[in-house]
Amino acid sequence: MFLTAILFFCGCKEEKVVEEKQPVRHYKGDIEVLNSCGMQGAAAKMRAYLRENGFDVVSYRNDRLQNYDETILVLRNPEWEGAKALAKALKTENVMTIMSKRAVVDASIYIGKDFEQIIEPEQGEKDDN
Repeated sequence: MFLTAILFFCGCKEEKVVEEKQPVRHYKGDIEVLNSCGMQGAAAKMRAYLRENGFDVVSYRNDRLQNYDETILVLRNPEWEGAKALAKALKTENVMTIMSKRAVVDASIYIGKDFEQIIEPEQGEKDDN
C-alpha cells in the first residue's frame, strides 16, 4: 500500500495554470466617446473635456441608443492603468468591463444625460473663459 502511494505521487506532475492577461501599457490610453443621451454636441463637449484632462480621445460619435440617463465607462482593457483616473474625471462609479479581442480602444464612454454635471467646473473652481 505504501509503495503504491509513493509510485502514485511520483508519477504525478504538477500542472501550472497560466492566466492570460493583457499587457499593461504605460501610455494615456485610447478612448472612444459615444453620445448616448441624444443631446446635440455632447460627444464633442465630452471629447474636449477629456482632452483638457490629459486623456487621448481617438474617436467620438453618436451611439445607436440615445436614452442613457447616466454616463457609463466601459473598460475594454481591464489592465489599463488609467481606468481609475478616467472614472474619477467622469465622476462616475458606473464602470463595467467588457473584453473583446476585437476592441481597438482601452475604454468606451457612453454619455448619459448627466454629462453637463461632469464637464462643468466644480464649485469654487475658476473657469478661464
